[in-house]
Amino acid sequence: MSVLLLIVFICISYLIVRIGAIALEMTGMERSRARFQALSAFSGTGFTTREAESVVSHPRRRKIVTYLMILGNAGIVSVIATLVLSLKETGVFRPSLNLVIIIVSIIVLYRIASQRQFAQKLTNKIRELLKEKLHFDKVYIEELLEQADGYGIAKIIVAKKSKVAGSTLNESGFTERDLIVLSIERDKEVIHVPSAQTTIRVGDRLIYYGKLDNLTGLI
Repeated sequence: MSVLLLIVFICISYLIVRIGAIALEMTGMERSRARFQALSAFSGTGFTTREAESVVSHPRRRKIVTYLMILGNAGIVSVIATLVLSLKETGVFRPSLNLVIIIVSIIVLYRIASQRQFAQKLTNKIRELLKEKLHFDKVYIEELLEQADGYGIAKIIVAKKSKVAGSTLNESGFTERDLIVLSIERDKEVIHVPSAQTTIRVGDRLIYYGKLDNLTGLI
């Protein structure tokens, strides 16, 4: 019974971290950073990085991380307590058997969670629930650095309905709006100093410098 509870706690913990990471990503945070910050907040470790400043200074992200910390403390205590109970059950071979079951279960759960198709379906479902239940809309523009006169560096996410999706940088109209694209993040690839003929795709993350107000109606 304790082993079953432990597996359930692990599954719930995975879902909580996943939901937190997706919620952070929907505030405009880059995917890998969102996952790291969600895991750090839930586990209570590694949350002293410079990237944490972008969480603390953002009201919605701060709220998400607060919930992750609270749930993480309760979840870790429950997992440890259940693990100890499962290994203390009577019987000569019972603790060893329970340990083997736990390890095998974790490996199986990891294999399932690592499947791209499963992960994508789960991510889409969580996003739909966040939008429907919490009115959580995706942020497509994140200001990284603001200077005087409204100029600065920002990251933009190219949405499906964006006017620049499918066009090259030369055709996008960035130059006419006094905007310079410094790099493009595409999945796990980073295109540094992209050329004017580089095609912009849906889902691309563009790091640009220029007048922040000039993005109105473009992305």
